[in-house]
Amino acid sequence: SERWMRGAALLLLLPLLQAAASAVMLPNSTGWERILDKYLDEEGDWWEAKQRGKRAISDSDAQLILDLHNKLRGQVYPPASNMEYMVWDTELERTAEEWAETCLWEHGPAGLLPQIGQNLGAHWGRYRPPTFHVQAWYDEVKDFSFSYPQECNPYCPFKCSGPVCTHYTQLVWATSSRIGCAVNVCYNMNVWGQIWAKAVYLVCNYSPKGNWWGHSPYKHGTPCLRLSSQLRRRLQGQPLLQRYECPAGCLDATGKVVGTVYYEMQSSVCRAGLHAGVIDNDGGWMDVTRQGRKDFFIKSYKNGVQSLGKYQSANSFTVSRVTVKAITCETTAAQLCSYQKPAKHCPRLYCQRNCLEENPHLSRVIGTRIYSDKSSICRAAIHAGVIRNEAGGYIDVMPMDMKKHYTASYQNGIFSESLHIPSRGESVPGVCRDLSAPEWRLLQTEQATLGLLNGWQSSPGCQTQRVKCFWLC
Repeated sequence: SERWMRGAALLLLLPLLQAAASAVMLPNSTGWERILDKYLDEEGDWWEAKQRGKRAISDSDAQLILDLHNKLRGQVYPPASNMEYMVWDTELERTAEEWAETCLWEHGPAGLLPQIGQNLGAHWGRYRPPTFHVQAWYDEVKDFSFSYPQECNPYCPFKCSGPVCTHYTQLVWATSSRIGCAVNVCYNMNVWGQIWAKAVYLVCNYSPKGNWWGHSPYKHGTPCLRLSSQLRRRLQGQPLLQRYECPAGCLDATGKVVGTVYYEMQSSVCRAGLHAGVIDNDGGWMDVTRQGRKDFFIKSYKNGVQSLGKYQSANSFTVSRVTVKAITCETTAAQLCSYQKPAKHCPRLYCQRNCLEENPHLSRVIGTRIYSDKSSICRAAIHAGVIRNEAGGYIDVMPMDMKKHYTASYQNGIFSESLHIPSRGESVPGVCRDLSAPEWRLLQTEQATLGLLNGWQSSPGCQTQRVKCFWLC
């Protein structure tokens, strides 16, 4: 019978252990105070349960952890043919929170471990984001030989010696498609016999569990074969549009293609792109649009790919070429690719270097992660960390419908603005308080212009204004 590999195993970075005596927490450390402010409750007490409804991880940290997992899972070598796209699970987050609150440096609870995988990380001293531990888990790949996980089995729990790679194998376990994490700040935490005064404790739970003894974390093969399963997972509900980068060599793969122009959802996405002539065998970017159910699918032979026919109703998708457009630092999503119904693909955009130095009044950034469509696209991309200011680069924009609230933050050298779009009849909208007088005059001018151009109703002063938004990737 299958035995669960003992190695959802503990993570303790050896450099941190060796430096524990000198890793003194600095009371005035800005980064450390930042993480304490994020995760300490009102009384500063982390030994008691949090108030009901208060999350043990911020939305931004949860998104960063999830995004990094999917990025790292997508770059395994040798490549995987069955790697599932990972999504956030609030129930796993809840169980991770309950365990993080115990401040016990061990796996648990015992009753739950047969059903989940678990990775742990802890540090103290200077500030480190939660993604620091995720990257450290993945970096154990240097001690892993595909596909022999039994060669990496450290002696624990008193002290881990020898190669540690069971965090890596859980992170890249192909069928572990759901994750939920929590962060807690623990006072006087006992970590393998050493007392850490204020430890930041990260717990990540995975389902279905991985690390089965004698089994490889994933199947080696061409990603084209299983890309359709990722598509189905990502296209549950919204969004209808996706952009994919296909690898080279899909012409020689064996994934089936069903249909012509409209392809059945079981089809290999990249081979459908070859069949449609959207990409060639060198691979490349293409757009995928969900089209709903079709009554039948027609077979044909195109561009070296034989598609199959099917005379049965099923969900479908279409593929199209990705266009590329260079934009300036001032270009906004409202000017270039505003939200529409039905939704449409925006071009792939190229941002020039050094947009950080642009006048912030002319190249505004409104929001965090999701931005008002009146924001500068390139400066928003720098703010989001999608591109670096000194390098510029390619970005993708996904238009979205209006949001009522946009959150301000300081990231990567850019202060973004907050914005509140009042409901009808609301008398004191937040936008009046958030903007300086020159900015408010500029916003009024823009509102009047946008109202005329788009047929929106715009009233004097601080009345309702529809503001659409976009998301960067």
